[in-house]
Amino acid sequence: MANERTSGTSGVTDGSADFGTSLRTLEPDEWDKAYATLLRAFGGVEEAPEERELWNALTEFDRFLAVWDGDACVGTAGAFSFRLTVPGGASVPAAGVTMVSVAATHRRRGVLTSMMRRQLDDVRSWGEPLAVLTASEPAIYGRFGYGAASFQVNAEIDTRRAGLSVPAGTDDVRLRYAAPADVLDACEAVYARLVPRRPGMLERRPGWERLGVLDPESDRDGASPLQCVVAERDGETVGYARFRVKPGWGPAGPDGTVILSALDALDPAADAALWRFLFDIDLTSTLVARGRPVDEGWQYMVSDVRRCRPTLRDALYVRLVDVGAALRARTYQAPVDVVLEVEDAFCPWNTGRWRLSGDPKGASCERTEDAADLALSVRELGAAYLGGVGLGALAAAGRVREVRQGALAEASLAFGSGGAAPWLPHGF
Repeated sequence: MANERTSGTSGVTDGSADFGTSLRTLEPDEWDKAYATLLRAFGGVEEAPEERELWNALTEFDRFLAVWDGDACVGTAGAFSFRLTVPGGASVPAAGVTMVSVAATHRRRGVLTSMMRRQLDDVRSWGEPLAVLTASEPAIYGRFGYGAASFQVNAEIDTRRAGLSVPAGTDDVRLRYAAPADVLDACEAVYARLVPRRPGMLERRPGWERLGVLDPESDRDGASPLQCVVAERDGETVGYARFRVKPGWGPAGPDGTVILSALDALDPAADAALWRFLFDIDLTSTLVARGRPVDEGWQYMVSDVRRCRPTLRDALYVRLVDVGAALRARTYQAPVDVVLEVEDAFCPWNTGRWRLSGDPKGASCERTEDAADLALSVRELGAAYLGGVGLGALAAAGRVREVRQGALAEASLAFGSGGAAPWLPHGF
């Protein structure tokens, strides 16, 4: 299934399902029925057996909810147990909200709201300060306190007309083809080293590495099986790219497309070597790259970015389940001492004033009776949490209110990521 595994409804917000439905934790022998409900909500197209088997294996049943109307499953909502990198490099427990769906026959009956209510109560009881998701329909999840915290770049690069100028040292990197499964461990080691470097990245628990090499023929749309090139220096794997090639022929000759699936590298030279390889694949004229970091270096190596047709899209949505614990878990790129007045109607335990004091070494965040410096909802805190969305920009949109003059500039600077932009490397 596509990366965005959360569907939903824009119905009532009474907090409980009605019409005789019941909400409970899913049992393993009910998975097929619940998954059928999810697939139908996304159009009803069946997945390849290997894809279905993988999601079954990854499902954590004690964290998966389903709503039932008699014997019929009419709603689903799961939560993977992740650890998420936050500014400062710490790895923080986060519930990865997934497989959310409501049957079209049961919309506007409070099914979604009842699942979101139960799920966030559960996440709090598990001691996880964050919940995160990707949204099929962004308008749904703001009312439950989720804010768009990271973005991604999609591009369709005309490799005939957009040249690539690479940095020094690129020629020292050796590239070789390898079967994706054969070098999976080496690629995962590269990925693991990158996780602490960038906010928004997910530590991959055992089993999740299979997602990157999943290659059902039904998903190829005429392209080749998944290919892999690894980048090596002095015998060490320093990067890799996974991709497919879709052959094509036009009036002027070969016109194939390279479709990038994943690219990770430990240093700029390895990164540039991999991008140069993708630009230069024979018999192709287009490179399609989706879900890439907004600050990725290739955008500044190309001779004509307009020929790349970059577009920006929302990626990870963040919800602070425990405001104090979440704000203490990250660091701040400049000293900050502000009182935040937080509004959180859906999780009222967060509502109130919090004094945040922090710097690049650490932070404290505790309840206070002191006067507020900034006023905002938990949704805005979620959007700003990873450092990719500025509090100043949210204030300009009328979503953050400055109470004490100067507090906005102080907090906006401090909340920045201090380095790499936040990025979600894959969906869930």
